[in-house]
Amino acid sequence: MGSRTIGRFVHSGLKQVLMARFLRFVIAVFVAISLGGPAAVAQESAAFRQAVAEAAAGDRVLLNFYRERDFTGLWIGSGRDEWARRAALLTAFDEAADHGLPAARYDSTALEAKIRNARSQADLGEIDVELSRAFLSYAQDIQTGVLVPGDVVEDIKRRVPHRDRGSILDAFSKSTPTAFIRTLPPQSEEYARLLKAKFDLERNVAAGDWGAPVYSDVTLRPGDSSDAVVALRNRLIRMGYMRRTASAVYDRPLQEAVQRFQLDHGLNPDGIAGQGTLGEVNVTAEARLQSIFVAMERERWNNQPLGDRHIWINLTDFTAKIVDHGEVTFVTRSVVGANVDDQRSPEFSDRMEYMVLNPGWYVPRSIIVNEYLPLLQEDPLAVSNIEITREDGSIVERLGTDFSAFDETTFPFGMREPPSQGNALGEVKFMFPNPYNIYLHDTPLQSLFAKEVRAFSHGCIRLDDPHSFAYALLAKQVSDPISYYASMKALGDEIEVWLEQPVPVHIDYRTAFTTAAGGIEFRRDIYGRDAKIWDSLTLEGVAVRAVRG
Repeated sequence: MGSRTIGRFVHSGLKQVLMARFLRFVIAVFVAISLGGPAAVAQESAAFRQAVAEAAAGDRVLLNFYRERDFTGLWIGSGRDEWARRAALLTAFDEAADHGLPAARYDSTALEAKIRNARSQADLGEIDVELSRAFLSYAQDIQTGVLVPGDVVEDIKRRVPHRDRGSILDAFSKSTPTAFIRTLPPQSEEYARLLKAKFDLERNVAAGDWGAPVYSDVTLRPGDSSDAVVALRNRLIRMGYMRRTASAVYDRPLQEAVQRFQLDHGLNPDGIAGQGTLGEVNVTAEARLQSIFVAMERERWNNQPLGDRHIWINLTDFTAKIVDHGEVTFVTRSVVGANVDDQRSPEFSDRMEYMVLNPGWYVPRSIIVNEYLPLLQEDPLAVSNIEITREDGSIVERLGTDFSAFDETTFPFGMREPPSQGNALGEVKFMFPNPYNIYLHDTPLQSLFAKEVRAFSHGCIRLDDPHSFAYALLAKQVSDPISYYASMKALGDEIEVWLEQPVPVHIDYRTAFTTAAGGIEFRRDIYGRDAKIWDSLTLEGVAVRAVRG
């Protein structure tokens, strides 16, 4: 789908728009010529080139670019190339809001007015550089995002793949303008589907949301009959989950529609509309639209090849997936960091290099001093499954140690839980060495995977079916991954099994995401991160709009 799909949704009627742009520029530059003298748009003039050089002087990239072209204009001139570049750029500016970008940042009308009001070649030279700056700003915003993620949420550790500004300008100057600009947004299937979902929801906002909310201080079950049941039915009809009916009874079609809704929103699909389900049903179309805007910004932050084979962990969905050539080939439930300071799972990308079978658990310092030291101060035999170790690895004798003599800054020992069935890491952990000490691992606490919201860890990602996860990873390098895994595990204490081809790991956080079939799903903002991102986007000028038709 990629750029063709984006083009279909964003660039409909492009020929007509470009023709309108062409005519507007004819008028603008004609006025500039008539008011500025007979050679007002002659790029060859010394005044024009001197103005370009002076305007670009404060920006090394722009200065180098214009120097390479002898300070002739990229946008201003009467040739066909200049016309096409201007028209394509200002059309893109007019469509910036389609991508959830701050429309006021790209004021095509003001730029046209500057050209129209130019009185000299020097004025036009300055405008040419201004257009280049505006183009580069737009290119960065639509390629890699409006915001700097770590400035908004500290736990987003993602390195945004900014493009080289000089390379962008150079490539644009040698390309077909409209085609080049169409390649600037992320070309992923996900971005294209988010765009479509955004346009669909904008029409819902224009049509007055999904109707009246449902009274949510009740639990609605099959067989019930009430005004709340009618309101629930009407809302699900407007959302597209069921055909239009007028029944006031919670019948089978309504139950099945509720289950479909629950599956699309990460809820237990029991077909009962309790307070949790009704709370999600009552979320407005505008609020869902905000989630899509944030998802598009996040897609721009991660606008880079994910890897033909990669691991995708969506913290809000509580799943870990293996993706091969765009298709999910394995999925398991996960437990993520608790919504507590210093325990929320961070977002970043890295590469999984190996797995450790029969892992010992080396207790993080924060857990040692905040959780275990107070217990040891009350009873030196507490947490008896944990070994207390010196720097050389030797074991500390508990009964001969006065733990009350230490505090969180002076406690000199480490702690380790040896491999065992009850080990906090279970029987296997998956390593992608990173500064945040985050990894994937097994867990003996299997009951947590039955919960709807699974945010309980200290930050690492626990897997419901880690053994099958390991088999799927090893299947690329051994013919019988199950037997191989069992034989390695039987060797004993802490066996490292390396992947012949490291696998990219992407830990992300999406409250809105699409399906391969083109559907849209939503999840709860468990850490409140997307709310912060939306607030920051609105400060930049991003706004929800209603679109009719």
